[in-house]
Amino acid sequence: MSTTPPCATKKEHETMHHGITRNDPYAWMKDPRWQEVLRDPSLLEPEIRSYLEAENAYMEASLAGTKPLQEQLFAELKARIKEDDSSVPMPDGPWEYYRRFETGGQYPIYCRQARGGGAEEVLLDVNALAAGKEFCRVMQAEPSPDHKVLAYAVDENGSEICVIRFKDLATGELLPHTIEQASGDFEWANDGKTLFYSILDDNHRAKWVRRHTLGRDGDDPLVYEEPDDGFFTSIQKTESGRFLLISAHDHTTSEVHYLDADNITAPLRCIEERQPDVLYRVTHHGEQFFLLLREDNAKDGCIVTAPTANPGRAQWQEWLPHEAGRLLEDVLMFDSYMVRRETVNALPRIVVRDLSSGAEHEVAFEEAAYELGLVPCREFTTNTLRFAYSSMTTPQRVFDYDMQERSRDLRKEQEVPSGHNPADYKTERVFAKTHDGEEVPVTLLYSANTKPCRDTPLFLYGYGSYGYSMPASFATSRFSLVDRGFVFAIAHIRGGKERGYRWYEQGKRAHKENTFRDFIRCAEHLIETGYTGPGKVVANGGSAGGMLMGAIANMRPDLFHAIVAAVPFVDVLNTMLDKDLPLTPPEWPEWGNPIDSKEAYDTIAAYSPYDNVAAKDYPHMLVLAGLTDPRVTYWEPAKWVARLRERKTDDNRLLLKTNMGAGHAGASGRFDYLKETALMYAFVLECVALASAP
Repeated sequence: MSTTPPCATKKEHETMHHGITRNDPYAWMKDPRWQEVLRDPSLLEPEIRSYLEAENAYMEASLAGTKPLQEQLFAELKARIKEDDSSVPMPDGPWEYYRRFETGGQYPIYCRQARGGGAEEVLLDVNALAAGKEFCRVMQAEPSPDHKVLAYAVDENGSEICVIRFKDLATGELLPHTIEQASGDFEWANDGKTLFYSILDDNHRAKWVRRHTLGRDGDDPLVYEEPDDGFFTSIQKTESGRFLLISAHDHTTSEVHYLDADNITAPLRCIEERQPDVLYRVTHHGEQFFLLLREDNAKDGCIVTAPTANPGRAQWQEWLPHEAGRLLEDVLMFDSYMVRRETVNALPRIVVRDLSSGAEHEVAFEEAAYELGLVPCREFTTNTLRFAYSSMTTPQRVFDYDMQERSRDLRKEQEVPSGHNPADYKTERVFAKTHDGEEVPVTLLYSANTKPCRDTPLFLYGYGSYGYSMPASFATSRFSLVDRGFVFAIAHIRGGKERGYRWYEQGKRAHKENTFRDFIRCAEHLIETGYTGPGKVVANGGSAGGMLMGAIANMRPDLFHAIVAAVPFVDVLNTMLDKDLPLTPPEWPEWGNPIDSKEAYDTIAAYSPYDNVAAKDYPHMLVLAGLTDPRVTYWEPAKWVARLRERKTDDNRLLLKTNMGAGHAGASGRFDYLKETALMYAFVLECVALASAP
């Protein structure tokens, strides 16, 4: 194993946009056949593979001394997982469906039993499916409405390119037809024989929706084709089971088409054609559609109704008015109730409305910070709502809630086999005042035995993009740091929606710098208030949160002792200039289009981490990538590390690990994933030990 950092070859590569010439000497790391490499990683150019493998060898050699610590951490992480765990069975007609794991098994087993109990029937054992494979992830598995056939979509290399297969549940045999090049998104029609699914184009975009009928030969009929490369497509079914919905959308605009799930050959109808910055989602009850609508005068969301016979905008009627600061997140519809999940002042809540009386009530919780999740039900006519609750100290609890009686039944509490007592830990919510007067929530977790002070190491996590809010939820892995004296912190920075839609808008496009400055300010605030001290902060983020890591490394490298950037989106300008990459056109509304706009070009160029690496000292850094990642392509972190090696002036560690057999989400097996976490934590703990050394 090499103890010398790799030195990447530099090759001239000039491009010009808006009269500005740029040279990117590491552009060669992008394989010209990258689309083919996603499907078959063995096709990667030998020179590129050699460089990535050299970086992996250097990372292994650099962290060789932490092997015992990695093994110890892995044992801890694994001991906190109930190996023979199972989900709460979900009723669906005569059956109850659930997933379970076996002791030692890496992958889930999909099962069912007769409603109310009975012999278990194994529908799909992913462990058997994954035998001999480096990667295997079932993206979706759904029984047909008549419970006779299981459709499942499997990704076998991390690229998120799926094969859909069909299993006869009476015989256990696979049906002969398979669907290739699928996105993994599908829905059954009500006849139990017809599946609607989406197909990826050569640039990994779900562009077409087709209809497959079991037993039918020939090409599957085209149902929908998305004309705009900037729009995603997705397929849903209303909770009522009456309508199939095909949604075309980017991050700010949507258009929904619908089809009677009992009349599958009828033409698609559009609810309302797309209009810029009008985003709506659809559910159904009776003779009305209910739309969760977000637009200029209702940015935090409102609910309107539309008749199913003629649902265009002219027919929309306000049902739940917009209320600034109350962010409507999700809606579940039942025969007699509507349930919505909303966020107010960075805390989620569940509100239940009786559809006949209009009476509403909130399901109450008491902790200072927590996470709530609605669990979609397989049955429409029921008084039972299922939801999941957890906090930084409280393991996840799954409740069945009687919406009529307003009573809750605890169905499952996450077990931590190695032991966990919530009273042994403390969680707090503090607020960091920013450069422009906003207050950023920060959720903290630490041991009751830890008295935070200037000598306390602190692990600060952030994301801050796409409007995704970071939940204050339970995660067993964090305790490997917390039990060693760390404060674990989540910065709820702008770019998410924790404080409403404006929180998102203030952290995107021309305002993107707020995301980075918020995170920096959170670190400063935690130092100023004595939760940690200078030189004790470790920062972490992944994907767009990895871009955050790259930006703060350039802006304030002195503030952070170490940084872990997972699948980091760091080559922002080059990616947004490449219209053929999978996510580029759909993400122009998020970042701006630097091809058409000089202003967008200048904005992105000012913060793009790769383009702003300078000759200065940087923190210790661990960078994680996936070869088959279609979201943040492998060459982004590889190029970034190469440029950092070229320009940085310190002797701090800079390590790149590329998983050569996985994509954006890392290893597919639950234990293999823990090994990746153990590696990250070993790096962090060694860096902190280095900081404490005389």
